[in-house]
Amino acid sequence: MVGESDNILGSDKTSWDASLELFFEQVDGETKLSKRSHKGPLYVQKPFYPEGPEYPHVYILHPPGGVVSGDFLELDIEVSEGASGLVTTPGATRFYRARDCESVQTQNTHLIIRGGASLEWFPMETIIFNEANVRMNTTVDIRDGGHFVGWEIACFGRPAGLDLFRKGSFRQRYFLRKNGQPQFVDHLSIDGGSESILNHCSGFRGSTVSGFILVGPFHESEEKFQDSLRKFSETLDLEESDLMAISKVSDFFVGRYLGNSADTAKKIFSGWWSALRPFLLNRVACPPRIWST
Repeated sequence: MVGESDNILGSDKTSWDASLELFFEQVDGETKLSKRSHKGPLYVQKPFYPEGPEYPHVYILHPPGGVVSGDFLELDIEVSEGASGLVTTPGATRFYRARDCESVQTQNTHLIIRGGASLEWFPMETIIFNEANVRMNTTVDIRDGGHFVGWEIACFGRPAGLDLFRKGSFRQRYFLRKNGQPQFVDHLSIDGGSESILNHCSGFRGSTVSGFILVGPFHESEEKFQDSLRKFSETLDLEESDLMAISKVSDFFVGRYLGNSADTAKKIFSGWWSALRPFLLNRVACPPRIWST
């Protein structure tokens, strides 16, 4: 819980920094969350075990419910040899309007998957409010024999409230390495305004939601998985504005969505996850209970 030293109310500090460090370890065939340390309002509940003692599900909590000017969030997760786990969040992360153009809101995430370990990283969508200045950096380090599934979903503005992302900035960097060698590097840089990439026909074409999912590594040819992916695609009923595609790039499947619905993005990504998880982890999909609440 947040201690007295973490509470900035009544002080002259204008930001609320937070950090969380998690360490998953295999003990007698079970995966334990053997270390969890936090600073500020970023922590976890106790692990849940809907798939058995070897595969915990963990929910990350950020009680303030949003990130404001000057806030700095840092998350470090390490999964040791042979351990496994799924980490998600109970709701969207919101980056609110910054106080001025020089003030930024930062979130850094570092994920380490050791040999024979697996991590599934499923943060709910990130909502970037108009006039926010966001910096999001994610680094994933995988060792031989490790497996990773993760997604990112970004929502620009709040179209339902006619509050579009007209001013501000968003910088997202996602970097996945295997044994220190880059496997996937994605950089998204967006500035609000009429000339933004959000509005260009060669960019988002007016769409407000973008995301991707990574699943791997796989060493078999793509044809082995096409039937499962095709069967899921046939069940979808998408809007005309929704665009999606998934393909194998090197040893990873990379799926992308562009449209106007975070729920649709999550539905598509969950479907791809369900189709590929049995091949990657020899487990059927087990959605976290929090997703149904």
